Amino acid sequence: MKKNGFVAVILSAVILFASCSSMSKAVKGGLLGGGVGAALGAGVGALIGKDAKSAAIGAGIGTAVGATTGVIIGKKMDKAAAQAAAIEGARVDSIRDANNLKALKVTFDSGILFATGKSTLNQSSKAALTKFSKILVANPTMDITVLGHTDNVGSLDTNQKLSQGRAQAVADFLKSQNVGEAQIKDIIGKNFSQPVADNATAAGKAANRRVEVYMYASAAMINDAAAQAK
Repeated sequence: MKKNGFVAVILSAVILFASCSSMSKAVKGGLLGGGVGAALGAGVGALIGKDAKSAAIGAGIGTAVGATTGVIIGKKMDKAAAQAAAIEGARVDSIRDANNLKALKVTFDSGILFATGKSTLNQSSKAALTKFSKILVANPTMDITVLGHTDNVGSLDTNQKLSQGRAQAVADFLKSQNVGEAQIKDIIGKNFSQPVADNATAAGKAANRRVEVYMYASAAMINDAAAQAK
């Protein structure tokens, strides 16, 4: 009951902000879509849901991020999301990072990226990642984390090495396409510990064999946006 009441208050606050005549259309749209304000952060997070794997994704800045700063970053993420979604074999999900700023999770099917049981990139996946790298090169203050996943066939040790190898292969290829090494904050193999589908079916196994790239604002991007917001 208390949670429902809190959500109702947050909804009322969002509606109130959106109806304020003195607020620009850009800020209204950002608060309701791409951006986020520190005061509304927890409530909006409760409304949109939190990605369980995104909690540790985000720059350590030690302070709350203002609403207008969130709007500016949200717009950059919206543009990057549209570009990534146009790449064959990539799925883009909007999430929130540790600073409650808009971030992206781009999922690449391992069925497209790799042969079964392998961590070597094929030519079609190299073409897709070449396009993806251009987005990152154009946004040098956008940090990324690369996660590799497998299905549950084979031992935990085998799948840990395989998932790490797949994540590393993607990261290495991005670096070969001039993505700054400093942009790649983490390269992590998650074995089969985070399935997104039922491993009891062939389709489920295929969905679980994947690589995810999290795109989020670095401290430099946040500081730049904050300066623009003044």
